[in-house]
Amino acid sequence: QVQLAESGGGLVQPGGSLRLSCAASGTIFNIYAMAWHRQAPGKQRELVAAWRRGGSTDYAGSVKGRFTISRDNAKNTVYLQMNSLKPEDTAVYYCNAGYYSGSFYSPQHWGQGTQVTVSS
Repeated sequence: QVQLAESGGGLVQPGGSLRLSCAASGTIFNIYAMAWHRQAPGKQRELVAAWRRGGSTDYAGSVKGRFTISRDNAKNTVYLQMNSLKPEDTAVYYCNAGYYSGSFYSPQHWGQGTQVTVSS
């Protein structure tokens, strides 16, 4: 059973930064791609950033150049560094583990989510 636990969310002013962490139960990076999704009120959940098993990364256009996904294999932890935050980044952020089939990503396991609020 894969368990994922996010942390690091909170309230930040526009232009500020936050780093989200996702601790995985056990060594799963050799099995799964890892990704972050987010869901804002009244909107569909969307893929924000992903780390493919081969090491390449994908980003949503709205966060490219501002967000960075990384991982620490020794700690079984994935991070999402978020810089230059905007009010429209406000959402619940979810860590997940899944599979890629070509360019299509299919999440298999989800964390409980962490709230990020960008407001002055």
